[in-house]
Amino acid sequence: MAIGKHEVLLWLEALARVYGENRDRLTELDSAIGDADHGVNMDRGFSAVKTELAANVPADIRSVLQAAATVLIRTVGGAAGPLYGTFFLRAAAAAAGKQQLETSDLVATFRAGVEGVQARGKAVAGDKTMLDALLPAMAAMTAKLESGGALAEILDAGVTAAEKGMLGTIPMQARKGRASYLGPRSIGHQDPGATSAWLLLKTAAETWT
Repeated sequence: MAIGKHEVLLWLEALARVYGENRDRLTELDSAIGDADHGVNMDRGFSAVKTELAANVPADIRSVLQAAATVLIRTVGGAAGPLYGTFFLRAAAAAAGKQQLETSDLVATFRAGVEGVQARGKAVAGDKTMLDALLPAMAAMTAKLESGGALAEILDAGVTAAEKGMLGTIPMQARKGRASYLGPRSIGHQDPGATSAWLLLKTAAETWT
């Protein structure tokens, strides 16, 4: 199965719903180690993306992802806006010139987005950030792709690895962002950014398979 502009639009529309449904949960997680606004920010940002894309439907996949990035950077507060905005900007660049994303293209597009998050946030695995979900997800997706897995298998592998990484942030001490100010008190809390990143991938899998 190839992913076209329509499928990308469906994913972004679903994300607006998913982040709305998980607004309180993300805010609860962020209240323990952050500014208690991650759920509000993600809900607002992706609701704005949905509104923008409904009013002005872009011509191709790259334009869809660029539009999402622009809206997120403009509307999402804190670190999430620049980080998720960069994810979609880098993904857009990787999708340039393509009317459809074959399975290998899709993995490359997600990888470009994750590398953008790494470059922007300067975090590494174990820092208790969204990368603790995204990096293992990309490793799992790449391995499944290289072994000849189908799209559904690749996405499922990514979601499973992201969930494990997300839960793995609970015993970590934060070394980046607002949570790092808490030192040892950040231990025992699930990272909200890793949680929203898991939801990003989980929604892609549910939408496309």
